[in-house]
Amino acid sequence: MTYQPGDADRASEPPDDVAEPEPVENAFQVGLPVDEAALTAGDGGPSDGQAKRSRPFWVEVPILVLVALVIAVIIKTFLTQAFFIPSGSMETTLNINDRILVNKLAFRFDDPHRGDVIVFDSGERRDESILESIRRNVGEAVGLSSPESDFIKRVIGLPGEVLEIRDNQVFIDGVAIAEPYVKVGTVMADFGPVVVEADHYFMMGDNRNLSSDSRFIGAISRDRLVGRAFVLLWPPSSWSGL
Repeated sequence: MTYQPGDADRASEPPDDVAEPEPVENAFQVGLPVDEAALTAGDGGPSDGQAKRSRPFWVEVPILVLVALVIAVIIKTFLTQAFFIPSGSMETTLNINDRILVNKLAFRFDDPHRGDVIVFDSGERRDESILESIRRNVGEAVGLSSPESDFIKRVIGLPGEVLEIRDNQVFIDGVAIAEPYVKVGTVMADFGPVVVEADHYFMMGDNRNLSSDSRFIGAISRDRLVGRAFVLLWPPSSWSGL
């Protein structure tokens, strides 16, 4: 007996005239609506919860100001510091209300040289509260004030040298030195001769008539040197290196 295929058998065979559907790459190709926020969150972008947690501008400003002040104090303590000139002892090189920058690393790697303009610690201190200390440090960091105990003078005598002043002229080891920076009209009383101690520096102001310097307080030890002034910042019209 010969087997004849029935209708049930023929129904299971795929029809020849039906085309297979083309693959869909993504929802954009077929025009389906897309939840862009969900896609963004899935890609690591900010979610609604993260947006709600962002700080308002008025909260961020004080934080940024505080961070800037902390950085300024750190820089002032270890690297450079702006100093305000309160007196006329360095005229006419530096005038009252001028502002300078001092390199606090200068003497970690090199020795002071004759003619350097240097800030040094006089050793004079006064008691102050924590609030006064904070206010002083902030003022010093932004150049609005200078430490009361710090003086600025010029290096004249180096360790081991014999310094003498006579006839309104400074002599080092018996030789007169040129001092073009001294204020015109300065009159110096005779002084010395004195030997500058080891690791000490004889400091004098450029305005010798108004300067309380090593002629009165003695030579300054190296460990009291704060740094070397290297630029005059203010006023802008007088900007220059030192």
